Amino acid sequence: MLLKVLGSAAGGGFPQWNCGCPNCRRVRMHDPSLRARLHNSLAVSDDGSDWVLINATPDIGAQIEAHAELAPGSSIRQTPISTVLLTDGELDHTMGLLHLRESSAIDVYAAAPVLDALKEAFPVRQILEPYAAYRWLEVSPQESFPLFGGRVMVYPFFLGSKPPRYASVHRSSHKEGAPTSPWVVGYRMVDQRTGGTAVYAPGVESWSNELLTQLESADCVLVDGTFWHSDELRRLDISELAASDMGHVPIAGPGGSLEGLSRIAAGRKIYIHINNTNPILDEASAENRRLRELGIEVGYDGLKLEV
Repeated sequence: MLLKVLGSAAGGGFPQWNCGCPNCRRVRMHDPSLRARLHNSLAVSDDGSDWVLINATPDIGAQIEAHAELAPGSSIRQTPISTVLLTDGELDHTMGLLHLRESSAIDVYAAAPVLDALKEAFPVRQILEPYAAYRWLEVSPQESFPLFGGRVMVYPFFLGSKPPRYASVHRSSHKEGAPTSPWVVGYRMVDQRTGGTAVYAPGVESWSNELLTQLESADCVLVDGTFWHSDELRRLDISELAASDMGHVPIAGPGGSLEGLSRIAAGRKIYIHINNTNPILDEASAENRRLRELGIEVGYDGLKLEV
């Protein structure tokens, strides 16, 4: 199974268009310790010919053009991309669906609340209906489905219950005591021929035992690296929101993802979905060095993996 990181940044990309934080200022000045990044997305293939995208970002056009494997074939209007898996309904993971409207057919997999939101709050489904034969397919935790004719099996699992901001009509599902809805899912992918296993989890709400179980025996895990500090935005006077308010467990601190990742025996451990404020973006930072010392990688655009 082949994996390509098409983008490794959280919402807004890196640099973010309207951000003057130290990281964004330095990357605009071409500081060699930082590299620009597109919105978070992953391409998956079993043979290098047919590809599935996980999340369709606002950068999808640039991401396809940057990778020869995703380029159109020799025939008119031929593409190796026929399927998109969504981890959630966030704008930075769904806006690229509109860019794919020239396709003849696309299968889109997402959790039920996300499919509903794309029909009501952000009516992508109605907008795209006149353009192409989209199939909107529901995923549910613990219910697997096949890709590439069954050569890869996908096992969705629960990551969080926080809806995107635009889906205000569904906000009641995130209130304390309300039934938990799978607004955010991760995907465990298993190559049926090699047994290779990869886990993609860019939106981790809490470091749960279920998540540990999904990550533990994988050959490669790509997980939420949005924030280093819980109060990262507060420290920079950007927002009063904590990482948890935005549906992300921070890397550092008690209960942080670094604590959990350090305990698991996965082959490769990689942070993706990294916010522009996160100090790990600076390859010369103490935080980045600490990860390297623990054998944990900071993902980057163009990273190729084979499992």
